[in-house]
Amino acid sequence: MGQKVNPYGLRLGINKTWKSKWYVDPRDYADSLHEDLALRKALMDSPEARGAEIGDIEIIRQPQRITMMIYTARPGVIIGTKGANIEKIGQRLQKMTDKKIQVKIKEVKKPEADAQIIALNIARQLKGRVAFRRVLKMTASNSMKAGVKGIKIKVSGRLGGAEMARTQEVKEGRIPLHTLRADIDYGFAEANTTFGVIGIKVWVFKGEVYGHEQKDDAGLLVSRNQRDKASRS
Repeated sequence: MGQKVNPYGLRLGINKTWKSKWYVDPRDYADSLHEDLALRKALMDSPEARGAEIGDIEIIRQPQRITMMIYTARPGVIIGTKGANIEKIGQRLQKMTDKKIQVKIKEVKKPEADAQIIALNIARQLKGRVAFRRVLKMTASNSMKAGVKGIKIKVSGRLGGAEMARTQEVKEGRIPLHTLRADIDYGFAEANTTFGVIGIKVWVFKGEVYGHEQKDDAGLLVSRNQRDKASRS
């Protein structure tokens, strides 16, 4: 069996950075991690975020505050009329933690080049019983027109209501998954149809990154500051 690796996790520290940015005492690590997962799930499941096409959620922790950065193709849906929706989301998330929650929104300028948003769009269309082959071909060609170097889409399940589950794949351009300097975006979504769950995976190749300088993590910065103080004294 082939051992599949998430393209994002493989490139951490090379040309990708962490989606949760914080540094805590090792004893508090597990609690912070599970709190992050619960906050993400609560946000994705909230009725205000339905149809908002959320591509990514970044969590930044400070001693007394948690900042949640939401990357979305439709910021108007999350913000709502006079900011009503974002206020409801903030109140719901605030009940889950004792720290102050701050919600920020960033617009995704090119949703056709964002793997997660592409996967969510395909899931929405499959739920609406659109012919899956047409959906895959149209999505792949739209992404190529948006300027990506390559795209691969894989759907698996009872496609078209067939008795037996199968896998269908569409590929355009090139997807060098083994090249670490390749900027590969990965997205996953599920379409809950009347026939069962259809899984959707999307890989988008945006080009190769050369000479990318990765920022130091918080632990290295702390130890470096301590060394600097010791050398000055």
